[in-house]
Amino acid sequence: MKTLFAFIAATLFMTALSSCNSSSGPAGPKNFCDTACLKDTIKFVGDHEKKPSVFITAKNCLPDSISWTYKGMGVDRKTGFTYLLGATVRLNKDYVRCHFTNSDYAWLLFNDCVTGRGFQVKLPYDKKVNFSLKSSGINNLDPRFSVAENLVVNTDRGNIYIEDMNTGKKAMMTFGQKLDIDYDALHEYIDSVNVTNDRVWVKILVDKKWVEKEKKIVLE
Repeated sequence: MKTLFAFIAATLFMTALSSCNSSSGPAGPKNFCDTACLKDTIKFVGDHEKKPSVFITAKNCLPDSISWTYKGMGVDRKTGFTYLLGATVRLNKDYVRCHFTNSDYAWLLFNDCVTGRGFQVKLPYDKKVNFSLKSSGINNLDPRFSVAENLVVNTDRGNIYIEDMNTGKKAMMTFGQKLDIDYDALHEYIDSVNVTNDRVWVKILVDKKWVEKEKKIVLE
């Protein structure tokens, strides 16, 4: 009988231990930023005399549209957020940045809170010029990516591109080969980046090994 009681006690103990381990086991992938419901419009206003501005409206907790204008422009420019990106993203106002180049155009930089993927949208105020989108942004909103405030940086899997948002001058550095990068899991391929106005340094995964590449650059 004692043996039976000991067996039952041991079984109950192992079941409780298993349950405890299960409840405290590894959680799913951590989000890049807080995905709390986006309710309020995100607003940016430049310091140029024409007061250029960019607004991101929200609907059903998601970004709904982008509009941009300036004082005296007349009709605002506007586009649907999902239409622009071709995908749905979750935004946090603390991970969205806007850079104004006078009243010529605005750069909108943001990261998806679920995947951390970086996006960069160039919004021209001239109605005859189309906006442009980069969906492989290396934004300094990501703590592993150090990028000078005046620069916008992105990749096409084989190279890293740098542009001065104020002047439009550009530079680039090649990785030496094309990498099979998944932009929704960028840190699995690009661990960290440091880009200044005269130097670019990256740590990337090449042939299953982490390697560092560095280059002095001239923006032109």
